[in-house]
Amino acid sequence: MPKFLVQRWHGMHNVWALALIFLLTAALTWFYWPLGIIALAAGGAVGVFSLLAERAFRKEWNDYVLTLSSRIRGVGTEVVGGLPFGIILYNEDREVEWHNGFISKIADRTSAVGTPLPELFPGIQQAKEKDKTLGRWETTQNGRVYELLFRPTERMLFVTDVTEHWTLARRYEDEKLAIGIVMMDNLEEVAQGMDEQQRALMLSKVTGEINEWAQKYGLFLRRLSSDKYMVIANQAALKQLEQSRFELLDEVREITMNLKLPMTLSIGFASGADNIAELGQLAQGSLDIALGRGGDQAVVKFGQRQSFYGGKSNAVEKRTRVRARVISHALRDLMKESDHIIIMGHRMPDMDSIGAAIGVLKAAQHVGKEAFIVLEGVNPAIQRMMHMLKEDEKLIRRFITPEQASQLTGKRSLAVVVDTHRASMVAEPKLLQQTDRIVIVDHHRRSEEFIEDAVLVYMEPYASSTCELVTELLQYIHERVVLDVREATALLAGITVDTKSFAMRTGSRTFEAASFLRRNGADPALIQKMLKEDLEEYIKKAEIIRNAETYFDYIAIAVADPAKPVPQLLIAQSADTLLNMTGIKASFVIAQRPDGTIGVSARSLGQMNVQVVMERLGGGGHLTNAACQVQGTVQEVAAKLKKVLNDINGEEGLFE
Repeated sequence: MPKFLVQRWHGMHNVWALALIFLLTAALTWFYWPLGIIALAAGGAVGVFSLLAERAFRKEWNDYVLTLSSRIRGVGTEVVGGLPFGIILYNEDREVEWHNGFISKIADRTSAVGTPLPELFPGIQQAKEKDKTLGRWETTQNGRVYELLFRPTERMLFVTDVTEHWTLARRYEDEKLAIGIVMMDNLEEVAQGMDEQQRALMLSKVTGEINEWAQKYGLFLRRLSSDKYMVIANQAALKQLEQSRFELLDEVREITMNLKLPMTLSIGFASGADNIAELGQLAQGSLDIALGRGGDQAVVKFGQRQSFYGGKSNAVEKRTRVRARVISHALRDLMKESDHIIIMGHRMPDMDSIGAAIGVLKAAQHVGKEAFIVLEGVNPAIQRMMHMLKEDEKLIRRFITPEQASQLTGKRSLAVVVDTHRASMVAEPKLLQQTDRIVIVDHHRRSEEFIEDAVLVYMEPYASSTCELVTELLQYIHERVVLDVREATALLAGITVDTKSFAMRTGSRTFEAASFLRRNGADPALIQKMLKEDLEEYIKKAEIIRNAETYFDYIAIAVADPAKPVPQLLIAQSADTLLNMTGIKASFVIAQRPDGTIGVSARSLGQMNVQVVMERLGGGGHLTNAACQVQGTVQEVAAKLKKVLNDINGEEGLFE
């Protein structure tokens, strides 16, 4: 019994009261003893009664407490046993020591004491008993979803049935809105020269295929124009489309191939945005990326994730030059409104990058503006070209360092980026932050990373090189543009290198651009001199090729000796040489570069998209020509490359 309760009813005040009674009785006996004896007897009776009453109170109190404890224990056991969640206490061996009734229902047995946790919940096989980071786990058992909450320090586990919540959350996610845009890549180009009957037949076949595809996956389809459709779906349908890897692309390609027409589709999808307006913008952005990568593919933007599907065919060359004329006039106006023009390509520039930069420099000079080319250093790929350019003092003075360019660049400066569209790849990324006027001229397929807020973008994946695009722009910048021998030769060298001497990715416009440059004095003999191989480098290339192995029968993979660093140019040349071997459809060369990174060059004959392979390793490029630079060892990168090839082969196949 608590002391305060005893003192409240049976404290010292009772003792003092009895003492006072006996004192008064003694005093009364002194004056009149018969009355005192009676009072003494009465006081004794009161004392005995108080003692008996106190004993009875203590006994009744103890009995009450015992009864209450028994009731509380019984209620506690009943409550813990009937809780709507499970409680498990386990030992150091992760075996159940105690559990409540909820666990018995889950385990479908009376007692699970002594059962190991991994046996009771197979989903926690990998969980470590003393892992402090171990938090919430979800596991499925007998068609129900349970959330497991660990308390490692107390060796306690809480188990909650979250099936209803999980189902509701899954349903909410699946029903989120997704917007897509389907576009026929080159309808106008294909339809040129066709009569109305042929055009109607082609459109009816393609439209019928698109409608069947929409019905199959439960999509809402609405035609926006003759070559564009809007698609509304939910995330559940979008996941099914991704699992099918957008089979519509292959089906339309096969139909149009049977009709002898190079018709393809581009699809842009977006989901996960906060509002519909933003979702629509993301869908249009996804379509722009698909078109920028050459079309015949689907791009899905899901929150921060961006996925690419398709892209098995080369971009179709445009027959008209209307876009080139419009872009050239816009570029000319931007140049006239700018104080300075800063031109830069990618890091470790090649002949295409330098040649295109020289072409833009010539355009700036024609509009009477001062322009400079940013060049950090000379690498083996452009060494012979730079040696040729040094013979022209006026031209070589236009090459400046990134530090000098940073001092010249202001808000009214125009930055022209050639042969790349990735901010991380340009010669000096800081320059892009110093001006709001940025122009991009590139022939690579658009990647996920892209320079934001460019005022003018001219990206044509069908083009053989950036030099080809710049050559076309030059013809519209000024009516009578005149190039000197070195300028024309630099532009033609860029085309020659990127087309492997006009053997790869060449179209009619490629030869037209080369013809224009040749008329302006471009010297093919000088280009061949620049492209000559050094005997020592040729021997090194032969050593790399000697280590090549075949993979999937048609893929050649060569891994260079890590003890002998190889320049990026030599890596690329080795990949080109491997591609010329009989029976090889794609080649990959992996080598350690002088800067310590691992360089990978990939080439194909068009039957395999090496750009997709390089993108999964952190790089990019074209369908037939791609590369990447990664950290690690050559063996690790080779293992990663083979894993990527295995994954792609399992998903959609490596070859078209």
